[in-house]
Amino acid sequence: MPDRRSLLYVTDLAYPARGRRYGDEDVFLTSRLREWFDLALCHPLDAAALMARFDGVVVRNSGPVLHYREEYARFRDRALAEGVRVYNPLTGRGDMAGKRYLLDLTAAGHPVIPTVDRPQDLHLLPAADRFAVKPEEGADSIGLRFLTRAELAGLEWGGVLVQPRIDFRYEVSFYFVDDAFQYALHAPDPAARWVLEPYEPSGDDLAFARRFIAWNTLDHGIQRVDACRAPDGRLLLVELEDLNPYLSLDLVPEETREGFVRAMADSLHHFLA
Repeated sequence: MPDRRSLLYVTDLAYPARGRRYGDEDVFLTSRLREWFDLALCHPLDAAALMARFDGVVVRNSGPVLHYREEYARFRDRALAEGVRVYNPLTGRGDMAGKRYLLDLTAAGHPVIPTVDRPQDLHLLPAADRFAVKPEEGADSIGLRFLTRAELAGLEWGGVLVQPRIDFRYEVSFYFVDDAFQYALHAPDPAARWVLEPYEPSGDDLAFARRFIAWNTLDHGIQRVDACRAPDGRLLLVELEDLNPYLSLDLVPEETREGFVRAMADSLHHFLA
């Protein structure tokens, strides 16, 4: 057994997430991780002041950075400057860096919901009755709007992304620790994003999810690949959550849940070694 390391576990236990209980998930995870680590919990606004006292910082259900953007920037800058080991590492290319990666993935031809950020590029989007407009720095559906093509003529561009609204069959999420797949959950009802059920992915489904894990190039960490099943049967990426993905661990079988905890503990040991 490796030497016990100390972890500062960053979470907002009181964050009012819709359809999810952040606090319950982090109480469970920390109760299990204490088997291997000396552990203390703190609110995200306290992380910068405390992190130097620990071997590593684990950012978990800390809530949307949008609510404390300046404080998060200071935390990030200080951690990078002082060599603090933050898990997930701060080099993520997905939601950790904002949502502009959706533009890069669109331009590179990846299977993603087509995304543009300039009015002159609207012709690149497929025909649709309505379009989703979301902030580049958005999270948890904050600031999300749906507009008709005519309404887009009055849109104030800058800091927003536009995508066609797709009448998908369902959403599905794939959960990874490092590059190892752990489990998948799906929302059979498109109108109820967080009413999730276990999902058995096909080989093609896993290949789809793994291409984005590989694209992100994080050696360690927890990632959630969110996708939707388009009307033609294809999976399209909705987002790559690599900052603080909620895990819905209460919805998976106990064996799967324990396997996830072990995988996370092993990942942290290797990360801190």
